[in-house]
Amino acid sequence: MSDATMLVQEVAPRDGLQIEAAWVETADKIALVDALSDAGFSRIEVSSFVSPKAVPALRDAAELFAGIRRRPGTVYVALVPNPKGAERALAARVDEINLVASVSETHNRANMGMSPDDSIAGFARIMETVTGASVLTNATVATAFGCPFEGDQPVDKVIAQVERYRSLGITGVTLADTTGMANPRQVERLVARVLAIVPAEHLTLHFHNTRGVGLANVLAAWQAGARRFDAALGGLGGCPFAPGATGNICTEDLVSMAHEMGIRTGLDLPALIALSRDLPRLVGHEVPGQVAKAGRPCDLHPVPRAA
Repeated sequence: MSDATMLVQEVAPRDGLQIEAAWVETADKIALVDALSDAGFSRIEVSSFVSPKAVPALRDAAELFAGIRRRPGTVYVALVPNPKGAERALAARVDEINLVASVSETHNRANMGMSPDDSIAGFARIMETVTGASVLTNATVATAFGCPFEGDQPVDKVIAQVERYRSLGITGVTLADTTGMANPRQVERLVARVLAIVPAEHLTLHFHNTRGVGLANVLAAWQAGARRFDAALGGLGGCPFAPGATGNICTEDLVSMAHEMGIRTGLDLPALIALSRDLPRLVGHEVPGQVAKAGRPCDLHPVPRAA
């Protein structure tokens, strides 16, 4: 279908595990990140340097970064909420920091305890903290495709927030469908607008599968020119501040679709399926990914014996 490569960025260790009720041991997280590195990911979101009181499931971020085996060519990412978090991330030798602000006023106050303007003012202070450090920067526009409290967000408002990120010197931009409200036509239109100001190599799409159209939205974004996508092994994750939101699009489901369409990812799909099948042991419940349950389309079955 295309000579381009789809860059799949794995977010399960952070975005996937952050809302899990059961504690996942640090050694198990390290083993998961190392296995994801071996599967070929060029970017893995490992953890977040937030307050342990706010997100207790990620309270071992520093230990996790200290323990992982760093694969050459892989960028290890951390979510950073404030300058103190940025300092901790730099001390942990994070390769990239990701900042998040909702375009929705209501969602940002629920999620971050402040207005979007205040969040972005904080980004300026974080950028001052990391100036001179060899760390990449990315910022996410949360609720870019809709807010569960306010509904649709004006496209011009999303574009203005992207432009503010770029004016601060932030290189990468993520458009996040935080609540799984996006539809393919909406995605195609917004991605086309944003690609006019952000190069494809610096734009990431982050979809949730809340209403079952996550992969359809990926395809719409791909056809509009996007090439980078977040996904979570097994479809883990969800937003604690978005009522009804379910997990991220599933990594192995996305990779399987891409490979069946002739789109390269550079990822080891059988390894991903094996990792996904082990997730219930790790998190204590079934996960929503489908390819790990059904197998790849090329995994044929023996012909049933006649009765």
